[in-house]
Amino acid sequence: MNFVKEINRLKKEKNAVILAHYYQVGEIQDIADYVGDSLGLSQMAAKTDADMIVFAGVHFMAETAKIINPNKKVVLPDLEAGCSLADSCPATSFSAFKKEHPDHVVISYINCSAEIKALSDIICTSSNAKKMVESVPADKQIIFAPDKNLGRYLIKEIGRDMVLWDGSCIVHESFSIDKILALKQQYPDAHIIAHPESEEHILKVAEYTGSTTGLLNYVKASDDEVFIVATESGILHQMQKENPTKHLIAAPMNEDSTCACNECPYMKMNTMEKLYLCMRDESPAIEISDELRKKALLPIERMLSLS
Repeated sequence: MNFVKEINRLKKEKNAVILAHYYQVGEIQDIADYVGDSLGLSQMAAKTDADMIVFAGVHFMAETAKIINPNKKVVLPDLEAGCSLADSCPATSFSAFKKEHPDHVVISYINCSAEIKALSDIICTSSNAKKMVESVPADKQIIFAPDKNLGRYLIKEIGRDMVLWDGSCIVHESFSIDKILALKQQYPDAHIIAHPESEEHILKVAEYTGSTTGLLNYVKASDDEVFIVATESGILHQMQKENPTKHLIAAPMNEDSTCACNECPYMKMNTMEKLYLCMRDESPAIEISDELRKKALLPIERMLSLS
C-alpha cells in the first residue's frame, strides 16, 4: 500500500490536520501539515479549523489538543505511546506533594498528564519555561514539575529558587558524558548543544542549551559546520533538511542505558501504517471528562496568553 497517497487522500476526505513532533520518524514528519515542538503544536492545535486532529506524537500531546479542542475528534496512531517523564509524576503522589507546599504557585512542564495539568496554575514548554517562571511575582514561591533537570536549569538561569518534583526523561538522562567528550576530541571544532531536560553535567559542557526549536534555530544561524546534538535523535531529520551541508552527530548514550540509542521508544511507536489506520478508522480517539478538561484548560490558556 502507498501510505503517503492514502494518508493524503484521507486528510482531504475527512478534513484532517496532521500535527507531528520533531521526534517522530522522518517519513511522518514529511507528511505532516505542521512539525513542531510542544509549544508550537499547542498553538497550532488551538487555532486549527480541521474537523479531526491527527496527533503524531505521544499521549500527553494528543490529550492537550483534546483539552483545547473538546468538540473536535483527536486521534493518536498508537494509544500506548506514552512518556517516561509524564509517568514519573503520578497525580495522587503529586497532589500530596502539593499539599506539603501550600501557597506555592505550581508551574508544570507540558510533558505531564491532564490530571497534573488540572493541579497546576501555569503550564510551560521548554521554549517558554523561563518566561512562565518570570511571570510569577517575586514574593510567590513556586513548585516546578515534573522535570527536575529543566527545573535546575531554570533556577541557575533565572536565579530564583523553586521546589522541584523529582521526575525525568529516560532519553535525556541517558547521555554519556565520557562518550560526548571523546567525540569532542575526535571533532574539536564541533559545538555541543543540548536540551535542558539533559542532566546537569551534560549542560555544563554544552556550548548552547535550548528548547527543541531553539536547537534547530541555533544550528541554522551558526556559521559552524559540526554539531554534537544532545536530545532525542528525531530532531536530526529536520535539522539536516534545513542544514544539508552541516555534520550533525547524535550524542551517544551510556553503555548500561535501557535504550539502544538516543531515541524515545514511545515517540517511535507511531508508524506510517498506524497513522493511516488511525485516520481511516478515526481511532484510537482521545477522550477526557468535561470536568477534568476544564480544570486542565485553565493553566494551558494562561501559558498560551503569555506566549
